Amino acid sequence: MAGTKGVKTSARLAESMLELIQRHGYSGTGLTTVAEHAGAPKGSLYFHFPDGKEALGEKAVELAATRFGSLVTDSASESTTPGEAVRRVIDALAVMLDDSGFQLGCPVSVVTLEMGARSERLRDACANAFESWIAPVTEHLVAHGRHRPAARALATAVVSMVEGAVIVSRAQRSTEPLHCAAQALAVLLDEGAEASV
Repeated sequence: MAGTKGVKTSARLAESMLELIQRHGYSGTGLTTVAEHAGAPKGSLYFHFPDGKEALGEKAVELAATRFGSLVTDSASESTTPGEAVRRVIDALAVMLDDSGFQLGCPVSVVTLEMGARSERLRDACANAFESWIAPVTEHLVAHGRHRPAARALATAVVSMVEGAVIVSRAQRSTEPLHCAAQALAVLLDEGAEASV
């Protein structure tokens, strides 16, 4: 029973860290605020994350990677073309941004920009997160007729473009940049797939 309670507390702390990073950035998120947001004693934070804020930040990045990875995988499995898959992903991101009043961004890009040059641990976590999104996009493109090296390069460009579109959408407080990215990527992915078959 104690083990189950501990797992739930650890998960709540990671969830709170993720949400607060999305809203306030990594540097703007203090451990006391995380504990209060999670409804957990501050001591439990150090019990579950003895390495402190970096360890909690790493866990939040991993959580974000898993969630977005599931969105990518689900969108690919429900789509008949790569262009349709990327539109589904971007539509979901646009809804999330709009519903949050353009307050929630990608926590992985936030942590990369703030901490990538200062923390190897967090930079590695962010690099692994991006890779966990690039890999399934690569496989989806290979399944639709792309040669693996070209699929890998294109998947990297897709993830990079979506990340950039999220940032521009937040700055402009508009989902238009995301929808423009979706339109451009759908043409690129689907026309290129037809040409390579």
